[in-house]
Amino acid sequence: MADWQKSDWRAKPRIQMPDYMDDAELKAVEAKLASYPPLVFAGEARRLKAQLGAASRGEAFLLQGGDCAESFEQFSADGIRDTFKVMLQMAMVLTYGAKVPVVKVGRMAGQFAKPRSAPTETVDGVELPSYRGDIINELAFTSGSRIPNPNKMLQAYTQAAATLNLLRAFSTGGYADVHQVHSWTLGFTEGEKATKYRDMANRISDTLDFMKAAGVTSDRLHSLQTVDFYTSHESLLLEYEEALTRLDSTSGKWLAGSGHMIWIGDRTRQPDGAHVEFARGVQNPIGLKCGPTTSAEDLKVLMEKLNPENEAGRLTLIARFGAGNVGDHLPRLVKAVQEEGANVLWTCDPMHGNTIKSATGYKTRPFDSVLREVREFFGVHKAEGTIPGGVHFEMTGQDVTECTGGVRAVTEEDLSARYHTACDPRLNASQSLELAFLVAEELSNRDQAQAAKAV
Repeated sequence: MADWQKSDWRAKPRIQMPDYMDDAELKAVEAKLASYPPLVFAGEARRLKAQLGAASRGEAFLLQGGDCAESFEQFSADGIRDTFKVMLQMAMVLTYGAKVPVVKVGRMAGQFAKPRSAPTETVDGVELPSYRGDIINELAFTSGSRIPNPNKMLQAYTQAAATLNLLRAFSTGGYADVHQVHSWTLGFTEGEKATKYRDMANRISDTLDFMKAAGVTSDRLHSLQTVDFYTSHESLLLEYEEALTRLDSTSGKWLAGSGHMIWIGDRTRQPDGAHVEFARGVQNPIGLKCGPTTSAEDLKVLMEKLNPENEAGRLTLIARFGAGNVGDHLPRLVKAVQEEGANVLWTCDPMHGNTIKSATGYKTRPFDSVLREVREFFGVHKAEGTIPGGVHFEMTGQDVTECTGGVRAVTEEDLSARYHTACDPRLNASQSLELAFLVAEELSNRDQAQAAKAV
């Protein structure tokens, strides 16, 4: 894309972004960020694109998950480890169910900014600007805390770099050994309420035992000890994104150096808007959230803008409609993709359309609604003869009580016990792993249907 420059978004309409009060301070921060090393590299982004291309053909499956919004205050090595650990467990279960590799992409090392439904919020008669994530302002409800501060971009960069450093160490240092991961999962299935998942866990054990007997062990096969793990975030704060964008000397293409994969949210997908303009020019894999208001016409325009060469793995469409609504919206978008002959990867975000306010006043997401949307997503793709290629969860490895339901039966009364999110409710470790077992069943059914169709 020879005619594209990384600052071109500035000439387009912008929404969901802060207005900084001190332009000189903002420019100084951008200049400093622009001198820092990129957080990710072009070869990694190209490798992820190839793996997502495989998922779009049913030859792999995407697991994307992590925080709603990363926090400066809650940042810790244990938090990173716990989320990485549960994603590895989920991936192992999904791999067994799908019989294909699972592409692991964290909502980590960059998920600091959040779009909001309103620019301000009112508490006890006091109106202040909305909290937009730690990279922009602060959660505390004071006038000073809510002023956008460009220096927070520097803290976000530092935290992202430290997170990536630890993730790379975990991925290659033996922590991801397949036998260790499975031993963690067996601990989950020992619970009385998780007995229905024990059969699959035992079958995985049998497979690993067979591999060991055949001489396929971690000591002999390096791939059983290491994993590819990528990072992603919503590309919302474009000053930060532009400052970390670099020209790749190998390909001559621009790379968003802030994360391996970036996505455009449902609120910022205007075809002529700043966020689409930025994303269209970088070589990273791009995600596009598709909600109930996404029209077939807009989707066609966006696919052409974001993936003009129709590359496999370049564009992931992240469906988010809410339980009970998938059948009303997804089929028309699937048809639009088919009419264009577009190469896309379809994934399901069953979180954002299922947020409710509990009787106790907390925002929550019922586990049953999340599961229902996943099943409806698979059902539509089965009916349309297309490939459900991935799932996208807001989750954490911590034992939080933010979503109701699951084998541990979190109730609305339990929400206040460990409700730690700064924005939206997340699945905890137990709920995440339970959902992986249930999605694995759907994947097994998908493969059986494809096999029957082939016959």
